[in-house]
Amino acid sequence: MKILQPLLYFNLFQHPLTEEEIFHFSSLEDIKHLQLELQNALSKQIIQKTEEFYHLHLNQNNIKKRRKGNLEAKKVMKIAKQKAEFIFKYFPFIEGVAISGSLSKGYFDKDSDIDFFIITQKNRLWFCKMILMVYKKTFLFNSKKFFCINYLVSNHALEIKDKNRFTATEIATMIPMQGTILNDFFEINNWYKQFYPNKKITIDKLLTSNKTYFRSAFEKLTNNVLGDWLETISFKIIFNFWKLKYQNKMTSEDFELAFKSSKEVSKHHPSNYQKKVIDKLNLDYKEVKEKHNIEFPLEHA
Repeated sequence: MKILQPLLYFNLFQHPLTEEEIFHFSSLEDIKHLQLELQNALSKQIIQKTEEFYHLHLNQNNIKKRRKGNLEAKKVMKIAKQKAEFIFKYFPFIEGVAISGSLSKGYFDKDSDIDFFIITQKNRLWFCKMILMVYKKTFLFNSKKFFCINYLVSNHALEIKDKNRFTATEIATMIPMQGTILNDFFEINNWYKQFYPNKKITIDKLLTSNKTYFRSAFEKLTNNVLGDWLETISFKIIFNFWKLKYQNKMTSEDFELAFKSSKEVSKHHPSNYQKKVIDKLNLDYKEVKEKHNIEFPLEHA
């Protein structure tokens, strides 16, 4: 029963799905097969339907919360577009900006952040991250509500190495904002269709705003050995800070997953959210097998 995988995944976030969304996040061949599976699951009371939403035994509050979150996301998207343009125009060595996280799935509430996925030039990733961090701490008083930047890759490392349902979902729902290099990113990471063959990414409205004079001048000033030194120092400062603050709170394997750090990649997820989601999803798979004798292969973080 292929409809259950997307429903189980989004149920982790208490997020009910429409028929169209279930199709996009399933491997079903067409809508007809989807509707047959939905009716079968409803008749066996494996799933429920509330208004136009399908879910695994959520309540009316979850439906109201989703509707409110959808409306809020439309408002916040205007801010996200402005921030994405600001990042691209003013911050040096940035080649692409996209929106990820809950906003990319059309949802935003009081606990949400605007999560940006950043692509940088080669050998300037950590310098970029340092500048973005300094800006956030200095001008935004360390608030990440509208300026959360936890994932950066360089233009020489566009392939996401962790190929699982969590990362596939993030790629499939990512909203490209600035930079034509995002075309290359989605082409290289087309592997997400192994999980979601029906999900298409729209890049028709991809923009590339003009760089400001300040950005261009700063790049010229640091596109040399000075910039190389700043890159090295930035990496050491940030990574050593992470180690000091978080390494004793998790296993070395979990630390490596939560703080993926190399010359070409920076991922900063202190709560190790990816692993928690995959672990919980596998537990739900086992529960479905016990209750309904429906088995899914376990996911890997």
